[in-house]
Amino acid sequence: MMTIAAARRLHDGLSCFVGIGLPSTAANLARRTHAPGLTLIYESGTIGAKPDHLPLSIGDGILAETADTVVSVPEIFNYWLQPGRIDVGFLGAAQIDRFGNINTTAIGDYADPKVRLPGAGGAPEIAASCGEVIVIVRQSRRAFVDRVDFVTSVGFGRAAGDRARLGLRGHGPRTVITDLGILEPDPGTEELRLTHLHPGTTLAQAQEATAWPLTAAPTLQRTEPPTPDELQALRALT
Repeated sequence: MMTIAAARRLHDGLSCFVGIGLPSTAANLARRTHAPGLTLIYESGTIGAKPDHLPLSIGDGILAETADTVVSVPEIFNYWLQPGRIDVGFLGAAQIDRFGNINTTAIGDYADPKVRLPGAGGAPEIAASCGEVIVIVRQSRRAFVDRVDFVTSVGFGRAAGDRARLGLRGHGPRTVITDLGILEPDPGTEELRLTHLHPGTTLAQAQEATAWPLTAAPTLQRTEPPTPDELQALRALT
């Protein structure tokens, strides 16, 4: 459901900065179904990759073999990403807070953490400069915290208007997709709120899995269940 809900957010003609894992699965599913003109861009420098199976990493040879072109990593970041030439970026998170700030650096105090995480990679630049960001993360109180222990990638900062104050080019995390539903920023406060529930889930479940007082949009919608065609295409990928 998470993969299919993410794929549905990708439209034909967009460019998408893709990460490995669920983001790659969702992006490739979208390209195989309703968005054949979706341009997949991977951090390794491949632009317009069209893999016939899911890549194992950003360095998988299938990406270069099927790409429209391959450029250097500095070019991907300096020319394509940072000037705002990529429409959508996908990110995961170990922690995400009510304003969409992401932590992939450390749990606990940075100087003496309980857990040292993989780190930033290209995520801060994706969060700052892509036209919009989609975050995919399973919903639990451990992941959905009131305030992240470390801000690896800025979402909306601490209040509405912080992105503009910081000079960030992109619009930030417009969509957070979980195993329970979909969260989107409130138009006024930019705090994440629940806008969709997946089939079989409840608002109470989503609130229980969130460490801040999660609110719902005035019209809380139901995510459409996966269609047979979507499931068939997803199974063919995996």
